[in-house]
Amino acid sequence: MLLAIDLGNTNIKYGVFDGDELVASFRVSSRISRTADEYGSVLVGLLSDKGIKKSDIDGIIFSSVIPALNYTICHMCEFFFGISPIMIGPGIKTGLNIKAENPREVGADIIVNSVSAYNKYGGPIVVIDFGTATTFDVITEKCELLGVVIAPGIKTSLEGLATKTAQLPMVELDAPKTVIGKNTKHCMQAGIIFGFAGLVDNILNKIKNELGVDKLTVVATGGLGEIIAKEVKFITKVDRTLTLDGLKIIYNLNK
Repeated sequence: MLLAIDLGNTNIKYGVFDGDELVASFRVSSRISRTADEYGSVLVGLLSDKGIKKSDIDGIIFSSVIPALNYTICHMCEFFFGISPIMIGPGIKTGLNIKAENPREVGADIIVNSVSAYNKYGGPIVVIDFGTATTFDVITEKCELLGVVIAPGIKTSLEGLATKTAQLPMVELDAPKTVIGKNTKHCMQAGIIFGFAGLVDNILNKIKNELGVDKLTVVATGGLGEIIAKEVKFITKVDRTLTLDGLKIIYNLNK
């Protein structure tokens, strides 16, 4: 079995593949203060709940956007599973031609999502990852990462609004029935959800114009992808396992 680890700014997502099938997935919070023992103990317990033993894991791959945690995760893999993981970075085969001015600046999550989207849906394609940041990855029909757009994340924006104002609370992120709010909760939900939907539509429209295409496949991923996709006309697919699938694809290229 393959253990795929997606180390993000807010959460770590684990996925276990038996062949091509994703048989289990888990999510825990990303904390620099946690030790390899803490991460490993929690992961082994989560695997056990799904009937998966440590000895069932024969390969590990991970991507990370928190360099300070890389050693911790590598140490956890080696200590608990006896496996040195493949880490997404320079020298790893991906099949993706990165057109950035400095390819080393491109985040591992962007690379993995781009590889996954191209292999699953073809190109040209745009991947929107609704995470701590909102990223738009633009991939051509030749599997080239043409460029990226980075905007604030939805939860990040909400947290900033709630913590920087005296009378605005944290609210759940659901789309209200109307855009004109009648109470504080309704007003904030309308501004956040419909505001981000407008941001997404506008950026996608500009991407289409720059590419000079009439049709463009757009895949949304990340925790809030489904909510925003309902409000955006250009999003054609929501894929919650896109990143984990991409890690599996890259593992198969490098194992």
